[in-house]
Order: sequence, then structure tokens, then C-alpha cells
Amino acid sequence: MDIRFYNSLTHRLEPFSALQPPDVYVYNCGPTVYDYATLGNFRSFLFADLLRRTLELAGYTVHQVMNITDVGHMTEDTLADGGGEDKMELAARRLKEAKKSGQAPVEDPNNPFQIADYYAQVFLEDARQLGLKIAFDDARQRPRATQYIPQMQALIQRLLDTGHAYRAADGTVYYSVESFPAYGQLSGNTLDKLRGGAGGRVLDEHQAQKRHPADFLLWKTDATHLMRWDSPWGQGYPGWHIECSAMSASVLGREQIDIHTGGEDNIFPHHECEIAQSCGATGKPFFARYWLHARFLMVEGEKMSKSKGNFFTARQLFAQGIDPKVIRYELLKGHYRSNLNFTRKGLEDSARAVQRLRELDAKLKAAVPASAAPPAVDLTHPVLADFSAALADDLNIAGALGVLFAWLGQPLPDPALARAILQRIDSVLDVLNAAPVETATGLSEEQAAEKARQLDQARADKNFAAADALRKELSEAGYEVRSTRDGTTVHRKLI
Repeated sequence: MDIRFYNSLTHRLEPFSALQPPDVYVYNCGPTVYDYATLGNFRSFLFADLLRRTLELAGYTVHQVMNITDVGHMTEDTLADGGGEDKMELAARRLKEAKKSGQAPVEDPNNPFQIADYYAQVFLEDARQLGLKIAFDDARQRPRATQYIPQMQALIQRLLDTGHAYRAADGTVYYSVESFPAYGQLSGNTLDKLRGGAGGRVLDEHQAQKRHPADFLLWKTDATHLMRWDSPWGQGYPGWHIECSAMSASVLGREQIDIHTGGEDNIFPHHECEIAQSCGATGKPFFARYWLHARFLMVEGEKMSKSKGNFFTARQLFAQGIDPKVIRYELLKGHYRSNLNFTRKGLEDSARAVQRLRELDAKLKAAVPASAAPPAVDLTHPVLADFSAALADDLNIAGALGVLFAWLGQPLPDPALARAILQRIDSVLDVLNAAPVETATGLSEEQAAEKARQLDQARADKNFAAADALRKELSEAGYEVRSTRDGTTVHRKLI
């Protein structure tokens, strides 16, 4: 596969080459665990999953890390220095109010570590339902910021030693953007623009000590913060940006990596600051060779907003009985560099596509003897060659799906070969296997199949009232019921 990606750093499509093939080192900006992850969050995370699976399809060994932020991410994160309050403290205040009405999901809302534990576990559960491979990896591949405070402090000291950072009068440590001439290359911001713009706005009297308005926080001295640690510069907590630089180097074991991803809102200031920190500390010409960013998710043509009533978390949709793999398909089917419009109609279309693929897989499986060894198939097969070529073109998933469904419209005379091709394609799509979700009544698929047999017996006995009652029970339990001369089959409704 001759892969090429749009590199946000150079602002052009570039052929991909790994630093040390066949290994590829990838860092993804993950969730801040102060609340439930939204569909917009998962759009970015699923794009990273598609990237990984495409590289693996091409034969690479992918070393993927996705961080979990549980301290230091401020509410005004569009500013280089951050502002407002730590999102974990915001969660603590919110959950204190919820506890008054008995609705807090944690025992002690005053304990931000407990809050982070809860939302990190919820994120992991949701990510597994949606098929993110990183969610099944060793926990070390999902580092939490609070576990890497010593590494962050060591990196900050390194920046102080190299002259890229300085201490303010109150002990707070800042990165000097003027010490790094390439600052702004990723985002297009210049220091002149930032001097008077929002990106470098002075936020409080402490930050007025900065040498340049765009200098950003590495370590905040604050003895009142709920989450704080001792440091050579006083008790406090790390800045959001330093966390990813430290965790990437620590977990991937490299000062330079192949690919860094995130949502487009991470470009500035977060990723711009990561580059400055990492390159400033190492003296290397780059931190990540390729920077890939997913664009925003819209809902019914509008930006997600709680006030508009179009704000959804993944688990809210799970609770509505929507198959997680349908949500996966819907969030993947649009190109990552285009805004994706999440709609009910789109979700219904995705459900039909997933159902079609699952029914075909079941049909092919039934036509192949269980003892038969699957035929060998690789990317030289015309279908897989075209499918992989589309993905190799900057993850052109629409083109890849076009190849898939054009193939499905043709006769498939060899069921074993067809299933082997479909399974290889599903190593990227991951929609054939349903996520283990409960139906509204808790009726398992095995129980539903037994009800279907009872329904057929009732029909054979001409007990149509009993057959209708069983059909209704299955439908209310979230199953689609189909009766033909060959018998009754049940399929869990996908939406």
C-alpha cells in the first residue's frame, strides 16, 4: 500500500514512510475524564482507530498510545495559557450538587481522583462497545496524566536547563515561545498575532509576569488546587500541554514519533505547544513527522449544544437500543477532514448497511463447512486491492465503502472466498460482530432464538394467538421477527 496522509504540519498531502518500519509509533490525544464522552469526542477517537487499522492492514505493527487527562485541562483551553478552572474541579463542583439529590455517580464528589476513576472506566466501557482497539490494549497504552507527574517535572527541568522555560516570581514555570522560532508552524499563528490576540491574552495578575503574552504554562504553583504535588518550584500541578509531551516520550519510549492525531480543536494551542516543548527539550527538528486532525461533528446540521437539545453522549444512544457498531459505522463513514453531520436518517442508513453486512456474513458462514479451512487471501485480490487503495489515499473511507458495496452487488459464487474477503475488510470496519448490549427486557439472543422456535411450533399447531403473543414479546424486546415458509428468524434491531 502506497499510503499518503494530509499532514497538518506541512499543509499538504504527503507519502507516508515510517521511521523504523514495520513499526509505527502513534500518539492520540484522548479524553479528559471529567464527564461522559460525547459523540464528537468519539468521532476523533474512531478516526484514530481507523488510522491504526489501516496501517495494520498494510502490514505495519502499530504502537498506539492514547492518553487520559485527569488534571490540568482548563475550561478556557482555546487560550495558549489556559484559563478558568481545572475541568476536574468543575466536575467536583457539579457532582457535589448532584449528590444533594442522590444522583452523583461517585461516593465522594470532593475527591477528584475518584471522579477521574469513574469517568475513565465509563470511557473504557464505551470505547470497547464502539470497537476501539486501544480500549483492549494493555492499560499502559492508556496513560493517565496523574501517573506521570515525575516525568513531567523532569521534562520541565530539562526545558529550564536549555533556556526554553523560566520561573516567574511566584514559582510558576512558563515556556518562552520566543525561544522557539518554529512556534506557530502548525497553526499558522505568529508571535505578533498572538501578542495582542486571544491566544496570548493575559488572564490574571500572576500571568502578568510572563515575558511574552503567548508564553504558556508548564507548572502552576497553587497550594489550594484540589490535585497538587510537591515540586522544585512549589506545590502545584502541571499544565495540560506538558502532559502529552511527557507521556508520549515515556510510554512510546521515543523522542520522535511517526504520527500524532487529535481533533482540529487541538491544533492550537495544545499541539502547537507540544511541538515547542518536545523539540525544545530534545533539540530534535521534529516531534511527530505527521500530524492528522479530525474535523468537528455536527448534529442535524448544527453544532452540538445542550441548550439546543442535540448534545449526545455515546451511552445515551446505547440506552436507546442503538447498536454501538451502527454508531461506529456512522461516525466512520465520512472523511475525517470534513465536518460530519450526524443525523437520524444517516443513522438509519448506517443500520441498514450494517444489517446487510451481518446477514451476508451469516449466509456465507452457513454455506461453508465448519471444518473447511478459510482460503488464503491478501491485498493482491482485486476487491481488497481497491479497498486498501482507497484507504491508503488519506483514509478515503467513502471510496473504500464504495468498493465494498459494488462488490456485494455482484454474484459471489465462492462463499468461502467471499467470507474471507469480507472478514479481512471487517478487520478495518469492525461491524460484523455485535457489541454485547442488553435489550430493553434483557432477552438474550439465545432466549430470542428459543422464542422463535416456540413461535414456529405455535404456527404449526395453528395456535395463532400464541404465535402473535410471542411475536409481540420479541418485538418489544428489541428484535426484528421474520417468518417465512422455512421458519422464523430473529435479529436484534440495530436502531
